[in-house]
Amino acid sequence: MASLPVDDDLIEHVRGLRDEMTRFLAEYRFGMREIETKMSILREDFEHAHAYNPVENVSCRLKSPDSIAEKVARKGIEPDLESIRAQITDIAGVRVTCSFVRDVYRLFELLVSQDDVTVREVKDYIANPKPNGYKSLHAIVEVPVFLSTGTVHVPVEVQFRTIAMDFWASLEHKIYYKYDKQVPTRLTDSLREAAITAAELDARMESLHREIHGEHAAPVAPLRALPSGRASHA
Repeated sequence: MASLPVDDDLIEHVRGLRDEMTRFLAEYRFGMREIETKMSILREDFEHAHAYNPVENVSCRLKSPDSIAEKVARKGIEPDLESIRAQITDIAGVRVTCSFVRDVYRLFELLVSQDDVTVREVKDYIANPKPNGYKSLHAIVEVPVFLSTGTVHVPVEVQFRTIAMDFWASLEHKIYYKYDKQVPTRLTDSLREAAITAAELDARMESLHREIHGEHAAPVAPLRALPSGRASHA
């Protein structure tokens, strides 16, 4: 069987698309590293200045090209990089896990108060949980990334959770994945009950923490959105 002739122009075009996507994702990876570095600095500074570590864990994830393509198709976004850049803001993600709710709000404020961090969107699912019980503080922030070709401003989704919230969210994700999002009612009801239990655990542990460490460990108020797009405590 004779092989088909090789179209050199087509091969070159595909290679160009591959290289363009590689550069595109690299920007988000660098932006993600900027946030990760900022959180590492805050954690180390807290340990030295306050003999206390509010950060239990920091994890990062970068959407794959397949995952981006699925979201483009699902949301009806034009399949070009500029449209993707403008309309998909969670390509790079950083999750910050804390011991207490007060640490969630405090770390958020410390991050967004930095001069090179711009807040694009904040969703406080701790003060206003989703109907399924999900709790977390979501922020889309923008950071500058300095490349050899110039500066680009990259959006990064940062999620702040307590350990209990993170455990609940991880289990909920596994259940929805197993049932392909068609979860039986008995399980969704159990998940909501578990979310209430997790919130009660957070409150009890934070109360014990305040009792041990005094009034300086008082709880922090939820956030309220400001016209500027930033946030402050209510």
